[in-house]
Amino acid sequence: MRFFRGVLLSFVMCFSWSALAQEQMTFSSALHKTRYQSLVAELRCPKCQNQNLADSSSAIAIDLREQVHQMIEQGKTDQEIIDYMVARYGSFVLYRPLHSSATFLLWYGPFILLGLGFLAFVGVVMTNRKRRGGGL
Repeated sequence: MRFFRGVLLSFVMCFSWSALAQEQMTFSSALHKTRYQSLVAELRCPKCQNQNLADSSSAIAIDLREQVHQMIEQGKTDQEIIDYMVARYGSFVLYRPLHSSATFLLWYGPFILLGLGFLAFVGVVMTNRKRRGGGL
């Protein structure tokens, strides 16, 4: 029972740290706060494995959240902020990578494999029907 309490306490502390880091920032408008929340949820932490900036408590994520806040308050657009992050940390920081020749298989590979699997399935079924005499 103590183990489960310790695990639960660890989760609560991790999530409350993230919330605490965001609560300390003041925004000049509600729109800026909404943009901030959207951007830190969309940008991936460069250090963490599959965590966005909002959920990560690493030092670099904290710094990047502050930087996103400052850039929003300076009047930068969302696209300018994203372009800056991609230029600095690569396309890894995007949860939804851009469509390009380098990411073609990432975006369309599953559909291509699904289509090939369907064609293989149809081929196997048709071959078995021919072997059995062609009847239904």
